[in-house]
Amino acid sequence: MGLLKGKSKRKATGIDEMSLVAHLSELRGRLMKSVLAIAVGAIAAYAAHQQMLGFLQEPYCDYKGLRGEDCEFLTTRPLENFSVVLSVSGYGGLILAMPVILYQLARFVLPGLYPKERRALWPFFVVSVLLMAGGMVGGYLLMPKTLSVLLSFGTEEFTDKLSPGAYYGFFIKMVFAFGVAAQLPLVLVFLQSAGIVPTKALKTNRRISVVAVVLLAAVITPTGDPFTLLVMAVPMYLSYEVAIVIGGRMSKTRSPEQIGS
Repeated sequence: MGLLKGKSKRKATGIDEMSLVAHLSELRGRLMKSVLAIAVGAIAAYAAHQQMLGFLQEPYCDYKGLRGEDCEFLTTRPLENFSVVLSVSGYGGLILAMPVILYQLARFVLPGLYPKERRALWPFFVVSVLLMAGGMVGGYLLMPKTLSVLLSFGTEEFTDKLSPGAYYGFFIKMVFAFGVAAQLPLVLVFLQSAGIVPTKALKTNRRISVVAVVLLAAVITPTGDPFTLLVMAVPMYLSYEVAIVIGGRMSKTRSPEQIGS
């Protein structure tokens, strides 16, 4: 009788219980689909790698108005061009597959959520994709200014002729770093709306949060220069304040029973 009540209670809440083996099997399937999406995206990116390389090269050309021969890269290793194409294609495949990866992640955690939480997860999924794209666009637009600042040191002693491997590697890491940093407000809003982190705690620990934001920016920033760190940390802290406002309003609209469920 108690077993029947337990089953009916789980059915009423809408939570699907699975064994550990079933969870691992599902996780493997989700990972395989994500890897397949990355592979397909990488093939598509390789087919358009010439256009992608030209698009990524534009900020370098915009740096101090470089055009023509001055905009060319200096290859220093025999396999550098080949490795750059593979790297750009791989990262391009990852970017193209990001919606699929986030979707598979959402589908994996859905069975463990209550019906109301399931409905609330999809807006977070959509916003996550938009924030990732917005952060990457911001990183792309800031690239000319970043190059201008970083290459302004010792310009009389050094020639500003970059190698393709160094430039594209730095560029891709910068873009991804801004995309990851843009997820901070969404994470904070989710933690507040779920009742995991109270809004009051975020407000009263602003000083600690400033240090945490700077440390996080230092970790995900591909360079150690103060300019890039500042460009990364300031928007992250502003998004922290925005997340407090949004998360605080969302948590107020939920009853204590909803937050604890």
